[in-house]
Amino acid sequence: MLKIMDLINRLETYRLENKITQQELAKKLGVAFTTINRWLNRKTKPNKIQSFHIKKLVERKNKI
Repeated sequence: MLKIMDLINRLETYRLENKITQQELAKKLGVAFTTINRWLNRKTKPNKIQSFHIKKLVERKNKI
C-alpha cells in the first residue's frame, strides 16, 4: 500500500509528465484547485476517498 506522501509524489509526477496545470488536475479529480495546491505543498493530505481516486488516476497512466 502506498503511503500518502508517496501518493502525492506520484500525483505531482503524473501532473508534470502530462503537462497539466494544478487547475486541470483538480478538475480530473473533482476537487478544488486549492485542494491540489495544499496537497502538493504538504499543507494537507487527501482523505481516503480522494486517495482512492488519485491511485486510480496515476495507475491508469501506467497501464497505457
